[in-house]
Order: sequence, then structure tokens, then C-alpha cells
Amino acid sequence: MASLSLKAITKRFGKVVALSGVDLHVEDGEFCVLLGPSGCGKSTLLNIIAGLIPQDEGTVLLDGEPVDRLAPRDRDVAMVFQSYALYPHMTVSRNLSFGLRMRGVPKPTIHKQVLETARLLGIEDLLDRKPRELSGGQRQRVAMGRAMVRKPKLFLLDEPLSNLDARLRSSVRLELKRMHRQIKGTIVYVTHDQVEAMTLGDRVVVMRDGKVRQIDRPETIYARPVDTFVATFIGSPEMNLYQGRLVRKDGRTHFQGPGFSLDLGGLQINLEEGKVELGIRPEDIRIGQGGTTVLEAKVEMLSNVGSEKYIHARLGQEGLTVCVPKEAAFEPGQVIPLTIDPGRVHIFHKGCRL
Repeated sequence: MASLSLKAITKRFGKVVALSGVDLHVEDGEFCVLLGPSGCGKSTLLNIIAGLIPQDEGTVLLDGEPVDRLAPRDRDVAMVFQSYALYPHMTVSRNLSFGLRMRGVPKPTIHKQVLETARLLGIEDLLDRKPRELSGGQRQRVAMGRAMVRKPKLFLLDEPLSNLDARLRSSVRLELKRMHRQIKGTIVYVTHDQVEAMTLGDRVVVMRDGKVRQIDRPETIYARPVDTFVATFIGSPEMNLYQGRLVRKDGRTHFQGPGFSLDLGGLQINLEEGKVELGIRPEDIRIGQGGTTVLEAKVEMLSNVGSEKYIHARLGQEGLTVCVPKEAAFEPGQVIPLTIDPGRVHIFHKGCRL
């Protein structure tokens, strides 16, 4: 396997800047996820790493060596596409062995590596079938196997689970995680699905408009988002976000929002007064008067998602989402007290975390 380094990668399509000065280092054996909305540049970045399209500026390095002048086949990377890209007229075995045959690998070695990969992915009994005889999940495993059988330096996965239904996506995610532990490969994985990113990634790279907004471990990105975009993009349901002002009352800091005021107590904020945005995650709000920071909200509706419920309420002039246990019972129009721990809120100034 290999480490990957990207230095100041920039790509333009006419007047459109698809990537702007992207820097990234992926350690040997790391599972790195590129996460962002459609059009943020993550697939373009993956194609540049693979050598399928050239960058306008910057350098791609594998194990510290630049590969910009190398053709895709000479970079020793394997790519798995969203569409699987299997050869329909070939059996699974022939699909798996295609890359090795093209490289002139001896037949005994091909046979051994195909069987090893098939056993690892649990597709030994599918080797004589053709792609049309396989389910979506089986095709995805074959596509993964075709990349794995070559034992490349780097795996590049471009939204490989997008064509699967929700239940199958969940099981294949677990398979991918298990596979990564076994092969200890270096993986760069592209997705717009935050659940995939948080589940799979050792580190997550959040992108928007061709730029990297934050790189960190999933739990750190969730707990300490660097800006309002990351804060609202990560988390389901998304963070409650309100525009307002910081004011000082009786020696304490308060957030003055549209129709409500929140006592932030002794929260240390490097800003005396002025316009800010306050974020509160739905699971960080408690129903009842168990603390000193209490607000009142009016219930508008409830969403039951099985394991828990979400209250959609009105806080002052703004909407509010609160996560509550599945056995909780509330009625539309009911006024409920809310307790918020000041240590769990997020304060942003001009879009950036304070």
C-alpha cells in the first residue's frame, strides 16, 4: 500500500473553478472519505488522483513520489465506479482476472489471487455466473474484488453504494469496513452521504465549492465543526442554527435570538458583543427544567422514526427540532420547557466557529 499526498491541486473547466488549492495527506492504510454535496469537486479530485483527468496546478504524490506524468495504468491504483463497470459477457471469474491477464500475470498466480479475493468477499459460489445473474450487492462485491485482486497501492471508490437500496447499503458498509481491516489498504472514498462518511472514515474531508472546509476524525467534525456549512451538513436531523447577538447582562453572556434569549452562563467566548450564529444539535436539548438555562417552545408536529421521535416546535420566531425518546408523548400546540447546557452549544461569527 502507499501514502497519498495532494499539494495545491487546482482544476478549471473554462471559467468554472472545480478545485481550488486542495491539500491533503492520506496515511498508508488509512480509510479517507471525501464528503460533500453534488458539484463540490470530490469526484473530480478522485479522477485527478487516478490520472483520468489532468490538474491545472499542483502535484499528486504516492509514497512521496510525484505521479503527475504517469498514465493511469502506471500509477498502480484501482478505481471502483458507481456503475460497477463490469463486463457483461464475462463470468465473475473472468471479470476478476481481467486486469491481471492484461498485465501478463502467470495463470497459476491469477487463479490463486482470484480465489483468495473471492473467499474474502464471500463470492466463491458466484465465479461462474455473469453480471446479469447477480443482485446489486453481489455486483458491487465483484467490482470491489476486481480492484482488490490486483493488490494496488491505492483504492479509489467513487460513490460505490449509491445504486443500492437502504438496507443493502447498510450491510455493504459493514462489509467494506471489515474488508479494510483485513487488507489494511489505503482507500479514498467519495460520497455525499454523511452516514457513510461517519461510519467508514478514519478521517473525513468535508468539501464545498472546490475547497476543503475541514479534515478530521468523524467524531471531531461532529463535535467541533469549523463553520456553519460543516455544522449543518453533518448530523441528521441537522443542527438548529439561529442568527442573533451576544449581549452582557449582570456579568453573564446571553444570546439574544429572534424572539428568545438564552443564558450562556460562564461560557468562554472570544467576542464581547455583536452579531453571531448559535447552533444547537437536536440531541443536546432536554425536555424539562433540570437546569438553569430554560426556554419554552410550542410543539407543531412530531416525526416518529422508530427508535426515537423528533419534536418540530416553534422557539420564539424560529423553528426548532428536538430529539426525544420513542415513548415520549406530546401534542401539537403544547408548550414545553427546554433545558440547554451552555457547554453543548456552538457559536459562530461570520460563519466561522468561535
